[in-house]
Order: sequence, then C-alpha cells, then structure tokens
Amino acid sequence: MLLDTFIIVLGFIGLIWGADKFVFGASALARNWGVSPLMIGLTIVAFGTSAPEIFSSAASAWEGQPELAIGNALGSNMFNVGVALGIAAIISPLKPPASLIEKEIPALIMVTLVTGALLIDLHLGAFDAIVLITITFYFGYKLFRKKAKSNSMPKAQTDDSPEVSNVQAGAYLGLGLVLLVLSAEALVAAATSIAGALDVSTGIIGLTVVALGTSLPELAASVTCVLKGHHDLAIGNIVGSNILNLLAVLPFPGLLSPGPVEAALLYRDYSTVLLLTLLLALVCYRGIKKNSSISRLNGIGLLSIYCGWFTVMVFQLNS
Repeated sequence: MLLDTFIIVLGFIGLIWGADKFVFGASALARNWGVSPLMIGLTIVAFGTSAPEIFSSAASAWEGQPELAIGNALGSNMFNVGVALGIAAIISPLKPPASLIEKEIPALIMVTLVTGALLIDLHLGAFDAIVLITITFYFGYKLFRKKAKSNSMPKAQTDDSPEVSNVQAGAYLGLGLVLLVLSAEALVAAATSIAGALDVSTGIIGLTVVALGTSLPELAASVTCVLKGHHDLAIGNIVGSNILNLLAVLPFPGLLSPGPVEAALLYRDYSTVLLLTLLLALVCYRGIKKNSSISRLNGIGLLSIYCGWFTVMVFQLNS
C-alpha cells in the first residue's frame, strides 16, 4: 500500500503539471493561429483548471470504477466550499461581487439540484450524461455570447505567456496530454488498489483521497487570490469549478460505465454538497444585500461542516 500511496502522490503531481503544460501549449498554438485571448480564456484555460478532475474521472469510468468518478466530483465540490473557501474566508473576510447572486450562484444551485434529480433513482446512465452535457453546451454558449457582447476579458484570463513556435507549442501540448492520461490511469489504479486493501468502496477513496488531490489547485488559487486582495476571483474560482465538476465530470461514468450508485453517495454525500451549496448562496446573498463580507465565522462554519461530514463517514466505515 506504501507503493500505491507514492503512485497517487506522483499521479497528482503529474495531473497538475500536465494540465499546466497542456494549457500553455494549447494557448500558444491558438495565439499563433490568430485565435483571440477571449476564446482562449473561455475554452482552453477554463478546461485546464478542471483537467485533473476530468481526466481522473474519465479514467475511473473507463476502468469500470464509476463510483470513484462520482465520489471525485462530489468530494471535490465539498472540499472546494468547505475547505478552500472556508480557509480563504478565515484568512480574510471575502467581499462577494454583486453579479454573483444574479447568474453564477443561481446556475450552481440549478446544476446541483439537477444532479440530485438525476441521482435520486440511484442510477447514472447515458440519459443522465446527455442531460448534463446539454446543460454544459448551453452554459458555454451563454457565456460566449455574454463575453462576445462585452468584448472584454479580465486580465487574469489573458494570455501573456512568452512567444513560442508552433513546434514548441505542439510539444508542450502533446507532453501535457500524455502526462494527463498516464497520471490519471496511474492514479485510478493505485486508488482502486488502496480501496481493496482497506476493504472500502472506491467511492470512499474518490470522495477523500482523489477529491483532495485534484482540488489542491483550487485551494491554492483561492488562498493566493485572497492574499492578493482579489476576493471576487477567490469566490468565482470555487463557484465555476463546482459547476464544471458536476457538468463535465459526471457524464463520464454515465456514458462509459453506467450502472447503480451507492445509496450513501446520494443520502450522505450529495446531501452535504447541497447543504454547502445553499449555505454558500446564503452567505453571498447576505454579504451583497447587507454590504458586508463572508466573515471568518462563516468560514469556520463551512470548514466545520466539511469536518463533520468527514467524521461521520469515518465512523460509518468503522461501524
């Protein structure tokens, strides 16, 4: 099991580094071919930030471990709100932007509720995947139309990387893609082996070990944004990531490995995702309407809920 743990750590490193190289190469190629920074930000960079979750879940579904993929999606969403946003708020109270409760938060709530409706029968199949994919394309279309009309792009999303040739960019793109695929497959194999050694379901490993590792970029990004005073980016990073986790990750098990879903993934884990999502919406709404912030106390509350969920899960495993 020590070797499997080492492979998992290497898998996380490979996923994160591979995603970075993939985005760098793809962005450079797009820029060399005359693609606008707007399109690069809306597609390549957006994909790159969620690549660890997407590739690890795709590999899980391909290897016949759908619950590992589902656990990864749900666990990542809990970690993002409970730990990443909770710690960010504890470091410094967060001022949510007014636009958040008009579009992004309602979209997150809607996607979370749709996910629950699809999982309520304890089965994830092709129809469920098609529903999520359709919503993904709809959101992508709406986002592109919105950005195209404004004809603007935040500085954080512009491509200011050094110029490289098409050959170099292609090499980075290929290297990143190979790293993503190999790291995801190694991670899934090691996680499945650990689940067997501990006699627990792969869903549990996905909810904890895999979700934590694939969510580390979001935690680092949120803390960095807070330390630099970019509160809107810290919150937006979490909201956007959680939407994409459900829409872009869950279709893989539905299409590649359809089948039953553990009841605990719905009643214990999805319920916690929904609770944290609604609490996030509440603290953002109060912060905007009362011209206040997501306080340190709010951050402690979100972190406590995640720790409480984790404790309950551990007790259930030992009972």
